[in-house]
Amino acid sequence: MASGATDLSAAVWRKSSYSNGTGGECVEVAANFPGIVPVRDSKRGQNGPVLLLTTTAWSAFVADVKR
Repeated sequence: MASGATDLSAAVWRKSSYSNGTGGECVEVAANFPGIVPVRDSKRGQNGPVLLLTTTAWSAFVADVKR
């Protein structure tokens, strides 16, 4: 693993309740990391890219989406 990389092997991924069963809007988040929220597109597979957000940034994002 590269220096400074976050080990996500223990991530417990949860698919968004807004994701549908036909392959659209498949956003997954892992909430078992203190201080960060990993976010990924499940359509890209388990080895796809992951966006790491601070919990503060995630909370602000969710609040804005709900408006």
